[in-house]
Amino acid sequence: MSPVLTVESTPASDAHPDRLPAATRDRVPTDVVDRMVESGAYKAHRSSRKVFVQAVLGSFVFGAVVMLAGTIVSQTGLPFLGAVVFPMAFVIVILLGLELVTSSMGLVPLAWWRKRATGRDTLRTLGVAIAGHIVGCALFALVFWATVTEMGHTYDAPLAVWIRDLALHKTHGYQALGAGAGLSLVFLRAVLCNWLVSLGAVMGMTTRSTGARIAAIWMPIMLFFALQWEHSVVNLFVIPAAMLVGAPITFGDWWLWNEIPVLLGNVVGAAVLTAMGLWVSQRGTLPWKRDTFETL
Repeated sequence: MSPVLTVESTPASDAHPDRLPAATRDRVPTDVVDRMVESGAYKAHRSSRKVFVQAVLGSFVFGAVVMLAGTIVSQTGLPFLGAVVFPMAFVIVILLGLELVTSSMGLVPLAWWRKRATGRDTLRTLGVAIAGHIVGCALFALVFWATVTEMGHTYDAPLAVWIRDLALHKTHGYQALGAGAGLSLVFLRAVLCNWLVSLGAVMGMTTRSTGARIAAIWMPIMLFFALQWEHSVVNLFVIPAAMLVGAPITFGDWWLWNEIPVLLGNVVGAAVLTAMGLWVSQRGTLPWKRDTFETL
């Protein structure tokens, strides 16, 4: 009997991955959630130094690609074209094994719930990654200032104007709505954003082909950027870069009206919608409960 007939006789959605032919195993959703746990366990057990350096380097990649997306939007007036190219940042980070805390927000808690990591390692990993992003994005914001303003000689470059407008929308725009509506809206956009971003990381686990991984990752990342939802790492670069080129934004405006609620929303989107949601949908239990497959 051919492998295809064997898979068809037991629906892939209900079969334990170990009972399927090796050739098809990497396409089974239940196998993907196992890979999520393995990836989260690896991320949780890295040294703090490695996490920090990987986060700094990942921030540089995101800063450079945001500059590219902004240049395209400034030149064409079409924000969707910026969304088309933006996923290359996530692809580079994933393929090179760099750190993006918004994907770790789903994978590392899942490893903790499955008893493959401790709560202490979970908090340490996420905390060090955020610190690395703060440093990396601040450094690349200086690079942005130096290159776009020609070392402070002009602040009217199209890219400078674009990033000022974007940062004002991400801070004063929410402030203008008031605390209730403004903070609720930015939190909701952050939840939805990292639901898609963390799905991008998971989509990259569905295949072993580099080309297919790139295509799989591209879709949800392009979607979040086109919808203008809130990503904490992007904002760690965009807002201070805008402040350096003249945006009238204070440190309090940045963290109160954007960065803090966005970080919290990103955690919820990745940990609840992606990690917990996918585990429950494929395993049928909460991630900290006994796996139904363990009794087979």
